[in-house]
Amino acid sequence: MSEASVNPGSIQSDSHPQPEHMQCMEVWGGNTAVDKWFEMPGLTAWVYSQPHGTSTGGGDVYYLSSCASGRITRILLADVSGHGEKVSQVAISLRELMRSHVNLVRQKRFVQAVNREFTDADHSGKFATALIGTYFAPMRSYEFCNAGHPPPLLYRADTQTWSMLDIKAQERDKLPPNFPLGIDATTEYEQQSVKLSPGDAILSYSDALIESVRPNGELLMPVGLLEMVQSIEMRPPEAFISELVEAIRGLAPDNLTGDDTTIIMCQATKSRPSMKNNLLAPIRLMRKATDNTTLKTPR
Repeated sequence: MSEASVNPGSIQSDSHPQPEHMQCMEVWGGNTAVDKWFEMPGLTAWVYSQPHGTSTGGGDVYYLSSCASGRITRILLADVSGHGEKVSQVAISLRELMRSHVNLVRQKRFVQAVNREFTDADHSGKFATALIGTYFAPMRSYEFCNAGHPPPLLYRADTQTWSMLDIKAQERDKLPPNFPLGIDATTEYEQQSVKLSPGDAILSYSDALIESVRPNGELLMPVGLLEMVQSIEMRPPEAFISELVEAIRGLAPDNLTGDDTTIIMCQATKSRPSMKNNLLAPIRLMRKATDNTTLKTPR
């Protein structure tokens, strides 16, 4: 699969497509409607996004990237203020940042670079809540940063239970606040990590889900979403996400219609990076360097 443009396409009609394989050094994503399944070493990811109304490009921006050896997968979901062409320009900038940091295991510098992008004069007044995650396949570790975004949900396959992946209450007062991107250029964003076992999953989503309402008119909120996912049988991501979307729409007729809706579900697998890709990684880095692509060296 070649590198995708900022407009990855419309919702696919086939309900059970085969996963696409992310190539090494690939960056994929954008801010338009999409419903796709990807496979990387140690991880699968399903990305569903639907701009609100008849918009071709929404305020939700999503990206996946794979490093030179396939060991590092980065996942970004940002809810950017505004819609249309201005957000598309932000999406292009974010793609370039994903490219330039594609080989970094630790994501702190990437998060800081994204925050600077939103505080730059070219995007004056722009801000975004965001979830940024990095999966390092050899250790099955998932490092994530929450910049003012709704908390992701964690599924543990051994207990078949879901929980909120959030800062523990006793730790919250000791840490600096993770403001939305673009609010404060000096923010030191806190990074957290969690180990995943095969079958474990991380569910990231935009606020359209938790701002949906129950039949009595109350907002669903993260706790209500947690209750909903716990009631749905765990199955392949495409079926799980489809059932979740339909369940939320079934609560009230206007749910998921007034805002952009994006869901990213990542699930750990038993696969590992191949020896071939490990051996080819230096060659890929040299090739990118000669193509005048700014890349960071792996570490």
